[in-house]
Amino acid sequence: MTPNPKEEVPTVTNKAETFENTVCDKNSLNVNEESREFPAKLPGPEYKMELVWRNIIIFIILHILCIINFYFDKKLETKLFAMFYALMSGFGVTAGAHRLFSHNSYKTNTALKVMLLYFQSIAFQNSVFEWSRDHRVHHKYTDTNADPHNVRRGFFFSHMGWLLCKKHPDVFKFGSRVSMADLEGDKYVMFQHRHFIPIMLVASLVIPVFIPCYFWNESFWASFLFVGIVRYIFTLHITWLINSAAHTYGMKPYDKNISPSDSYLVGFLAIGEGWHNYHHVFPYDYKTSELAFYSFNLTTAFIDFMAWIGWAYNLKTVSADMIRKRACRTGDGSHKYSKEAGKSDKQLIEEFVLQKSVDENGNMIQGSDGLIWGYEDELMTEDDKNCIKVLKQHAD
Repeated sequence: MTPNPKEEVPTVTNKAETFENTVCDKNSLNVNEESREFPAKLPGPEYKMELVWRNIIIFIILHILCIINFYFDKKLETKLFAMFYALMSGFGVTAGAHRLFSHNSYKTNTALKVMLLYFQSIAFQNSVFEWSRDHRVHHKYTDTNADPHNVRRGFFFSHMGWLLCKKHPDVFKFGSRVSMADLEGDKYVMFQHRHFIPIMLVASLVIPVFIPCYFWNESFWASFLFVGIVRYIFTLHITWLINSAAHTYGMKPYDKNISPSDSYLVGFLAIGEGWHNYHHVFPYDYKTSELAFYSFNLTTAFIDFMAWIGWAYNLKTVSADMIRKRACRTGDGSHKYSKEAGKSDKQLIEEFVLQKSVDENGNMIQGSDGLIWGYEDELMTEDDKNCIKVLKQHAD
């Protein structure tokens, strides 16, 4: 999640190729031999990192401006407005670019879609199309060379270092297999993509700097540095924490075999995006977490409110039974259901066979263990989709 150097990952409008992954049982997928290739976890000795000095210089300047900001006094109204504007941009990333456009976890009417596109423009993390493309690739190839911010290359790399160098060739090679047809066919998304620079400049710089100066006579430099620059860098680092901290620290109640972890701190700071182990296991759940309370998942509260007024609908989520089975089979023991993990593998398989959720070999019948980017991923079977609950159903 976050902006990237201006390098295009080829996209395809046809159904993406199926691939082998390290979590899913190889024999349970209907794939041919040519599609069983999977990227390495770390670059080999032949790989030479190429720095993007333009990005390095830009980020150095932006962080220096954040320090200079402390020399200017700001009015209370300016501070409150910056917080409000940061929250708007946050919803643009979490409810918009992430849960809606990247994962198709719910649907919206035109008004909410346009509003989220504007909010995401405030965040200045590249267009929704580019953001979603990188994020889908991240989910499909987590912790490999094809992952744009592979945490195996270090905490700093996954936090912001990946923006300071050219992408690994595997990001392009395997990224071309991830379909973007749904977004390529969305006229609102593609309009924002084509005109992102002027839209971003107005939304992220002109309007937030103008409002404090015009309405309560804030000084230009205080408004520019605090509302324009500090607010932008702050939201960037919060977004980056999901790529770094939430892939390094925390518990793994649902799948101990992957790096994404659940973190209360990141969940609070990133308005609900810190339950990363859950999210990578169930990327199509609009809540991105099993938790129901809003204090650590403000984005879910936002989406639920929009559903209440009729602007959001077809909210996809996961049944408690599906969560229980996954936590018992692959969790790290930290989940409340994990007391069942004391049973032997044979006992669990026998129990789940009776419930028709696994076969005699322990392979899932309902709920894929594969790495998928969201609801429309080609690895999702009809059985997978039948396990998903859809709230606030509404015909398109």
